[in-house]
Amino acid sequence: MTDRASLFEDVMATLGDAVSTPAPIVLIDVVADNIARMQAFAHEQGKQLSPHVKTHKNVRIGKMQLEAGASGLTAGNLSEAEIFAAAGCADIFLAYPLWAVGTKATRLKRLVQNTRLSVGAESTAAIDRLAEAVGEFAGLLGIVVEIDCGAERSGVPPEEAGRLAAYARDRGLVPLGVFTYPGHGGAVGKPEGAAEDQALALRHAVASLSEHGVEAHKVSAGSTPTAHLSTDPVITEIRPGEYVFNDYDNLLIGDCGASDIGLFVASTVVSDQGHGHVILDAGTKALAREGDPVRGYGRVPSCDGRLHRLNEYHGFLRLPDRGARPQVGQRVAIVPHHVCPIVNSFEELIISNSHGELIDRWPVDARGQLN
Repeated sequence: MTDRASLFEDVMATLGDAVSTPAPIVLIDVVADNIARMQAFAHEQGKQLSPHVKTHKNVRIGKMQLEAGASGLTAGNLSEAEIFAAAGCADIFLAYPLWAVGTKATRLKRLVQNTRLSVGAESTAAIDRLAEAVGEFAGLLGIVVEIDCGAERSGVPPEEAGRLAAYARDRGLVPLGVFTYPGHGGAVGKPEGAAEDQALALRHAVASLSEHGVEAHKVSAGSTPTAHLSTDPVITEIRPGEYVFNDYDNLLIGDCGASDIGLFVASTVVSDQGHGHVILDAGTKALAREGDPVRGYGRVPSCDGRLHRLNEYHGFLRLPDRGARPQVGQRVAIVPHHVCPIVNSFEELIISNSHGELIDRWPVDARGQLN
């Protein structure tokens, strides 16, 4: 990260007082390269790319992905789907087991009439709620059965997928296929095994659909760490999210290089009382609490330091024994371990380039939209 540390510092120096810390700085040229590279990979492998918007929650970046060739966008909740549909996205996959009752039912019915929408499901009860919610528009709603490939999160065993797809068909909905999330691949040395688990589970799920007379048009694989390993012919679509910015965990795993990190948090040293750490103005309100005390909650490459503790507005930057000690008032760049919660903490993204030119300020359009 040495070269990137210098670049981040140069960008902050050029931006100067135009940016008040803490603030997320997006290097839009790096983001554009990340988008193009993932799109090229998907094209080479004959896969559709449906990026997950939970990482950036920003309409402008979503449109960059669509203009680069993405087949549609993936959302994590109904609010995200509504916001991107209102911005003109014609194809949205809500990759979550939506429980469509109350106002969600009304909103879902309205949304399915305005965009090509598919929704994740993993139980007959959820499928019943979806069918009841959309009513006479059931034939417009695609159902993608979620299966578990080893992450032990949501999703049925692959062998159960066909039964659920057939049930959705019998309720008048449109079974499109299956999806999964290899969340157990998000650590060093884990992506390869998780990708193998994912491919095996999807193959079994597709076979299960076939046994019930349902063709799997959508066979969707998830996660940035396993994206470039999702080459099995059974997979028709990949839906990574973090790749657009990348973060320190992606770097440690090995699925990006330091030059691919397109977002950092500009922060200021506000206190130094001679401890083994200095205090930054970025705490949990800015960084969430992604990480742990051992690996830290964010890295500061300019001094080879790590945030080993966070309060709401205080970041405790632990310094190496013989490393540089940043001064009070000095700005430092924090590379987050997990970028997605960072974006949701701020109202806007500071759009710069690698030369430090302030290009724009883009709202985090889906910030705080969780229901």
